[in-house]
Amino acid sequence: MEWMMPVAVVVASYLLGSLSFAVIVSRLMGLNDPREYGSKNPGATNVLRSGSKKAAILTLLLDAAKGWLPVALVLTLGPDFGLGVGVAACAGLAAFLGHLYPVFFGFVGGKGVATAVGVVVGVNGSLALATVLTFAIVVYFSRYVSLASMVAAVFAPAFYVFGSGVAWQATAPEVLCLAAMALLLVWRHRENIQRLLDGSESKLGKKKE
Repeated sequence: MEWMMPVAVVVASYLLGSLSFAVIVSRLMGLNDPREYGSKNPGATNVLRSGSKKAAILTLLLDAAKGWLPVALVLTLGPDFGLGVGVAACAGLAAFLGHLYPVFFGFVGGKGVATAVGVVVGVNGSLALATVLTFAIVVYFSRYVSLASMVAAVFAPAFYVFGSGVAWQATAPEVLCLAAMALLLVWRHRENIQRLLDGSESKLGKKKE
């Protein structure tokens, strides 16, 4: 019966991740459904297109929080229940998958950038800082948010591996979790990749015509 607690944690994390805050916040604030305008992606960036910065910021924070919370809780309280780093990593990945494929919203979710950041924060704050700085640098020079998101996602597991023993102590479950999220996040940006290749991807601060 030792497997029941880890399974329960992973399932609960997935259900938490399945809360599409872009849709929930928009409904509560009387805004249009983000799945019906702009990129049709239920995420903070698309919510911003509604004209409400408050709704976009709230969506961003809540999406990040649902990635951070399961990891932080397991790492903090888990040892008392026999739950280790492996369960924390699985919980983070489950929350991320919930955002991508939410059971409460027909399995049609967002691209997972904010939730992935939340998971990384839960894994290690210094790693999160390095990842966010990578994102900021790429955005600054390229003005492409999608490109910066993918580069940061790919660099996160690389940073974690090469920084192990210096800034933190990497574990296999966490590395696998970060790598899986990076692959899935890049896959979810496949349309953006095509637009980047043909030069039609929108740049930050540039309005769509």
